[in-house]
Amino acid sequence: MRLLFDIFIVFTRVALFSWGGGPASLALMQREVVTAGWMNAAEFADSVAVGNALPGPIAPQVSAWVGYKVAGIWGAVAATVGTVVPATLLMLVMVVFFFGTKDSKALKSMLNAVRPVVVGLLAWTAYDMGRVVLHIQSIDSAQRLATGSVSLSLAFVAFAILTFTKVNPALLILGACVFGLAFLRK
Repeated sequence: MRLLFDIFIVFTRVALFSWGGGPASLALMQREVVTAGWMNAAEFADSVAVGNALPGPIAPQVSAWVGYKVAGIWGAVAATVGTVVPATLLMLVMVVFFFGTKDSKALKSMLNAVRPVVVGLLAWTAYDMGRVVLHIQSIDSAQRLATGSVSLSLAFVAFAILTFTKVNPALLILGACVFGLAFLRK
């Protein structure tokens, strides 16, 4: 029971102290989960990959994955409730507050400072996950170079497609699954 409470508290803390939505919360979520010893960085990257392969918001999906790994189905429930309920209640309070103060210079100045920090959080998350995902350690050096090159190429292709087209990201995920199944099977 104590573990379920700890899971709920960690994900509530992530939900209430991360800014910029689900993807931006991943940086704090990763730090909390790894610090708690529930996952290492590679396992967290796997949970993000699975979460991105599914439709819907990323934060509850990753939290459910982590919660399940740590404490089974009830861990998934505790993590998801911790991620969704407190942030939703806070959002309801903020909606009422925001519409009363949306033209406030103080609020606008705070938002102008928070937006670039959120971009930095997203960049750090991408960097940290990329460091783990693109670094292959368990195979010989020639194979490491080949596998790392494929991973890096896939990342660049996905970035280019999303930057220069209007392709739905879900199609990229499906395409990557097909590519992996066809060409990266061991």
